[in-house]
This record gives sequence, C-alpha cells and structure tokens, in this order.
Amino acid sequence: MDEENSTLARRQLGKALRDGRKALGLTLEQAGVSIQRSGSTIQRLEQGLRARVRELEVEALCRVYEFDDGKTAALLLLAAQGDELNWWWEYQELPASTVWIFVGLETSARTITTYEAEFVPGLLQIPAYTGAVMLAAYPEESPESRAQRIQHRMRRQMCITRRYDPATYNVIIRESVIRGTVGGSRVMAAQCKHLADMSTRPNVTLQILPLSTGFPLGMSGGPFVSFEFGVNRRGQAAERPVVIVETYRGVLYLTKRETVLKYQEGYDALQRNALDPVASRALLRQAAREYAT
Repeated sequence: MDEENSTLARRQLGKALRDGRKALGLTLEQAGVSIQRSGSTIQRLEQGLRARVRELEVEALCRVYEFDDGKTAALLLLAAQGDELNWWWEYQELPASTVWIFVGLETSARTITTYEAEFVPGLLQIPAYTGAVMLAAYPEESPESRAQRIQHRMRRQMCITRRYDPATYNVIIRESVIRGTVGGSRVMAAQCKHLADMSTRPNVTLQILPLSTGFPLGMSGGPFVSFEFGVNRRGQAAERPVVIVETYRGVLYLTKRETVLKYQEGYDALQRNALDPVASRALLRQAAREYAT
C-alpha cells in the first residue's frame, strides 16, 4: 500500500499514535516492543500505510501512551473506519474528545474553504457570539465549561490569524447569517464589524451570498468545510482534500475525488452569485451600523 491508497481515517489514527509516542519520548522500536511488534510495523501504522489495522494493537498502544477512555474510543472508531474513503460518525457514538480530529485537519490545512447559511463560521466568531451559540446549544452547561468551549474556539482561529504562514481562508456566508440575530443587537453589531475587519486580511476572502440570489445550486445546500493540504517536495498533493459536512445526526468526512470535486464546483457556483469582497465588506459595515443604532 502506498500513500496514495491511504485513507483519512488511517492517517488521522497514525498522527494521533505518533503524537502519543513522541509525548512519552519512545522510539519506534520501543513502542513496538511494548506490544510485541516491530518498529517498522509501528512506523507504517503511524504513516497510515498499514493495510490491516488491528483494533487490539491500537487499544494496546493507547494503554501504553496513557490515552484516556474517550480518546481510546475515538481511535478505535478510526481503526474500524480505516478502509473507508468516506466515513460517517453519528453523534451518539462520537466521543467528545474527537474534536482533535477536526482541529488537526484545520491546523494542518493550507487552504480552508467554507460555505455557511445559518451561523457565522467558527473561525470568524467573536467570543460574545460564540457564547450565545453555546448557551443555546448547551443550556444546562456550567458557565465554567462554556467559558472553556469559547476559549477553545478562539484558539482555533490562530490557524488564520497567526503571523507566520497562516492558512488561506475562503468563505461564503449567506446573507441570512447576518440578518438573523444571535445574542442581541450589540453582539451582532460587533460581530458584523469583526467580519468586515477580518475580510481585509490578505489571506481571507469573504463574500456574502445575497438573499436575492435565491438558490444558485437549485437546492438549499447545507454548510460544508473543505481542507486542502498543499503539495509535497515532489509537487504532488501532500494529502487528499477533505470535505466535512455536519448534520443533525452526525459528521460526514468525504475524500473521494469525484465527491470533493462536486463540492468545489458547488462553491464556484455560489461564488459566481455572491457579492465581490469589496461589496461584501460594505454590506457588513452597513449591517454593523444598523445593529448599533
């Protein structure tokens, strides 16, 4: 099996195991000895190139690396999904600790492309907006836990705000996102201003899809995020692009070329119907003034 035939599940599993081994300062050989396998077996597992991933081996490595029950369960799910190019996790089986899978894709991506029709994308939210969303989603959660969620989301934004080599961020937001009030008028005024300010960054292209355009794709078209990971030294794609679609039931990870291409074509169609970046920024600043009055 070569890297071209690896799958997203295998690669994410391998990254997590590699990080766990390195955190303990173990060599490949030492990790192999701990579960009675060779160092080359551990290496192929970490590279996502192991043709057959044995769940017993993964579970044994999780114990060696001192992973908690949640992360162990997440890695076992990845092991079970290992042969699938596209895979699906229902929320009812999804351990809370699997957030690192999405964040890992986010932080390693060179280009992030997003379409959102209901909420401001997480990478562009201000703390007050995030807090209002979290309060609605988790009304019984303690203020301390909610504060942690907000802090985590703000840290995630570093992938597009860091000084050195930030990811390119392309985002289309349906106008309904800025017309629907989240957290009250003051929060929306600050949020719209923040969106306009972020759109001036050289690595961010933000466009508004006006309500007057209807549905350019011929259907409502739910939100999605796609990740591209740049090229390697040979000028080839470092990893397959990934599209993530979130629904009420769970999260769908898509990597088949024809599927990813369809989402790219859909984004291009939305972009052709969206306001250009300058007009979008003007609309956001106008909305901010309207909410502030």
